[in-house]
Amino acid sequence: MLLAFWHGFVLAVALILPIGPQNSFVLNQGARSSFSRVLPTIITAALSDTLLIILAVVGIANLVVHLRLFRVFLALTGTIFLFGMGLHSWRDTVDDNHEASDIPWTTQVRHSLSVSLLNPHAVMDTVVILGGQASLYGEEKVRWAFSIGAILVSWFWFIGLALFGRVLVSHNRQSIRPLLSKISALLMWFIAVQTLWQLAREWLL
Repeated sequence: MLLAFWHGFVLAVALILPIGPQNSFVLNQGARSSFSRVLPTIITAALSDTLLIILAVVGIANLVVHLRLFRVFLALTGTIFLFGMGLHSWRDTVDDNHEASDIPWTTQVRHSLSVSLLNPHAVMDTVVILGGQASLYGEEKVRWAFSIGAILVSWFWFIGLALFGRVLVSHNRQSIRPLLSKISALLMWFIAVQTLWQLAREWLL
């Protein structure tokens, strides 16, 4: 079981390290305000990953991603959200009097859910890679050890990412935060365009 735990832990680290829409959103939110005020973003992102990992490990998600219409719906919905959030992030400006406390927790949750669950690439990576590796273990309790290792990575990572965002802007807020916002927007638009391109290839070729 210990081997399965570390297998899930290390694999999850490899999957979560690339800076995509989810990571950039958490980092950007962490840069906006204090840790306590960005907790809705952190908890939602971590819970979303937890849900995907559990679904992948028990094998349910494997059935869902093979439904073509569902994948199309997921891709189109995710693309719309990514374009919209990218535009919002691009327009983000620095105002020391309006930090993350002005962003309702419901908005943080909604945005965090969209970049976590409506990003086809993240969903497929979790389902296909983590789910596939978990299936190598025959015993159910060993698969759960694998999933716990992967889940812990998500929680530690998002907490650390938000804290890092705050530290990053603590000494140079006026230049760092706008840069993070622009990078976040470009990443979201890139993923959105890439998703549309892959969807078009799947249907037209």
